[in-house]
Amino acid sequence: MLRFRLITVFILLLPGIVLGQGREKILAAKTFKNAKAETLLYRLFVPKNYDRKKKYPLVVYLHGGGGRGNDNLKQIEGGNGYLIDFFTQAETQSRYPGFVIAPQSPVTEGWVEYDSMTPNRQLRLVFELIRDLEKTYSIDDNRLYVAGQSMGGFGAFAIIAEYPRLFAAGVPLCGGGDESKVSRLTGTPIWAFHGEKDQSVAVERSRDIVAAIKKAGGQAKYTEYAGEGHNIWLKVVKEPDLLSWLFSQRKP
Repeated sequence: MLRFRLITVFILLLPGIVLGQGREKILAAKTFKNAKAETLLYRLFVPKNYDRKKKYPLVVYLHGGGGRGNDNLKQIEGGNGYLIDFFTQAETQSRYPGFVIAPQSPVTEGWVEYDSMTPNRQLRLVFELIRDLEKTYSIDDNRLYVAGQSMGGFGAFAIIAEYPRLFAAGVPLCGGGDESKVSRLTGTPIWAFHGEKDQSVAVERSRDIVAAIKKAGGQAKYTEYAGEGHNIWLKVVKEPDLLSWLFSQRKP
């Protein structure tokens, strides 16, 4: 009986293991270094049949707390892998071919300062990385997107607010921010997601900032999953309209 249970568990885990190994192959491990010799680890997905004569969108994915480290791997594993797969899978790329980057923050830093809205050094390096990639690849500056979950959800709000003319749209999951700074978020379409019963990040964080953005005249969609906890990325990647909404957004 014990042997049967062990085999069953292994079979259930096998798809996740295979997907994880697949991500390592299709997202190249890279290191960005700026003029101050500051470094940022990241993974890079280049669209299949990349053609320099064409312009491609770029999706920046900001991982949650479990993705922190210095191995350039955790940010595409576990729960973080769902959105990575969502953006890089063949079905998505056949409709919306584009680049995907997944930077990794060290364990001690995260993406934002203690006010939950001010970008820290790592998030500012993400901005520099984007600009550097635009010099190397044929990336459409009008179709830059940012998505993040949990800690990365806060990071998504923060980087949009810090660079309000950078992104065409943002998708923060179970995040939040400082409502007093929403004037810097009103120019970027946002679709936020949260679980009603989230015990890690209070659902009010998303409710409040989305309400503040709307009150300030911004464009904010909000989806709240009744009865769901923190791990809502399993549901978000099944949203039928998310990809079409995201990739239809372009900066004026």
